[in-house]
Amino acid sequence: MSIVQKTVLTIAGSDSSGGAGIQADLKTMEAHRVYGMSVVTALTAQNTLGITGILPVEKSFVEKQIQAVCEDIPPDAVKIGMLPDRSVMEVVAKAIDKYSLKNVVLDPVLSSTSGTELTRIEAREYLKKQLFCRSLLITPNIPEAQTLLSTKEGGDKEFLIDSREAMEDAAKKLSSEYGCNVLIKGGHSSFEREDVSADLLCIRPLGNAIDTEFQVIWLEGKRFDNPNTHGTGCTLSSAIASNLANGHDLKSAVSEAKKYIEKCIDAGLKLGSGRGPLLH
Repeated sequence: MSIVQKTVLTIAGSDSSGGAGIQADLKTMEAHRVYGMSVVTALTAQNTLGITGILPVEKSFVEKQIQAVCEDIPPDAVKIGMLPDRSVMEVVAKAIDKYSLKNVVLDPVLSSTSGTELTRIEAREYLKKQLFCRSLLITPNIPEAQTLLSTKEGGDKEFLIDSREAMEDAAKKLSSEYGCNVLIKGGHSSFEREDVSADLLCIRPLGNAIDTEFQVIWLEGKRFDNPNTHGTGCTLSSAIASNLANGHDLKSAVSEAKKYIEKCIDAGLKLGSGRGPLLH
């Protein structure tokens, strides 16, 4: 008897402590009963206390990894995480076109929670203009969305997300400017009730439809009193990609992924001396 599984590829950095990056992605994919594959873009030395070292992978070897996977086991969905520099971004953009990669979920990892820069600032314009448009969905958190919508001179204080209305405005701006659907994660919000975690999914209109046709969906969940949330962004984007590979539409894929994240946090795993990982 043979077993057939849907396949998902993660293109991201490695986390030596296993809480984020490709390690979290593969654990999440296994939990969703899809076959996970990985392309490593950078090695990191990190744990629950923070990142102590980053070693980017040479672009030619990133390309070889993608080629090895896509020419043998084509993925049904792709999760993209940490892309350290423009040269790697160019390789990924080229691969999306060459292999007609579908169901691409991009988590724009700009920096770590502890403040370590993970994507070079000069590469962010390429990320926005060449990779967002090749993605079905991007999944910034509130600080990332603010940074993506701010000018270089203004920094992340120029565009402020301090209300639900501002979140909707930000999602529509990102979607309209870069041609992708947008999920803004509300875990960093200070304007919600303490017991609520609200994410915003903005599905863009097809073709040249007007702005009013954006589909705005609020996904409310419980906010848990648990500081151990290392790797939530990686886990959520991988869960969405896994759900898409398994045949869910975008709204269902995001909604089910949010429920999964809540279970991972609520499990109450405690490892390490800092902000610990989830129970995938």
